[in-house]
Amino acid sequence: MDLKDGIPLHKQISDWLKQEINSGSLEVNEKLPSENDLSEKFDVSRVTVRRALQTLENDQLIYRCQGLGSFVSDHRTHQSFSFLNDFTEELAGSGLKPSSRLISFGHENIKDRKDILSYLDIRNKEVAVRIERVRLGNGEPIAYDITWMPVFYGQLMEGFDLESTTIFEILEKEYEIPIEKGCYRIESTVAREKLAEHLQVDENTPLLQINRITYTIGDKPVYFQKRFYRNDKIVFEIMTNRPKSRPKEGESHPISQFTAHINNS
Repeated sequence: MDLKDGIPLHKQISDWLKQEINSGSLEVNEKLPSENDLSEKFDVSRVTVRRALQTLENDQLIYRCQGLGSFVSDHRTHQSFSFLNDFTEELAGSGLKPSSRLISFGHENIKDRKDILSYLDIRNKEVAVRIERVRLGNGEPIAYDITWMPVFYGQLMEGFDLESTTIFEILEKEYEIPIEKGCYRIESTVAREKLAEHLQVDENTPLLQINRITYTIGDKPVYFQKRFYRNDKIVFEIMTNRPKSRPKEGESHPISQFTAHINNS
């Protein structure tokens, strides 16, 4: 490909890569040429190549894995577990407009739900606030979540539009309660009747289930959430490093504590 005068170099490169993707010359999940290869091919700087790749990533045509390179994306939104994001932040850059449909908001008696009591660290309580929502992208269902909050935090949600804003936004912007970290468990499940109806899929369609405890200052749990994703709409990626020291027999890494906790519920 010969570069033309008058058109920014990064745009010419991104347009060429788009053509390669749309024509099928570069297939889904196929690795793109490296930054060095593209730099040599077009006789441009790596800065120019990175700008071209950023354009493709913003358009959801590629996804990048740190240390591995860039790959052709499929139609699903690609998200990373590198940061703790709310639903609006998950869809940022995807071209989809996030919103929610509130299904229910109220108090639930959880005195017999030892799992919820434990996750929220409210073993001496009997009630939690329960919120159910369908999460949408451009009006189409992407996920369904059930959120349990200690009453102290849950009552702060009253009066806010939970269809157009997120729990993170309310806590951080309105009450200056910072969200500091989250602990995830990821598993597969299927859409039973209620989930299938809300997500507009057939019953027994495979779903991605993510259970999450989110914490504020002092390791205080803000909520425990079960979210069910349509896996034809979104995919998650994670980049990990091998630990420098291996755990001794009978020990585990901190990340395994939540998994074990879930299994014992």
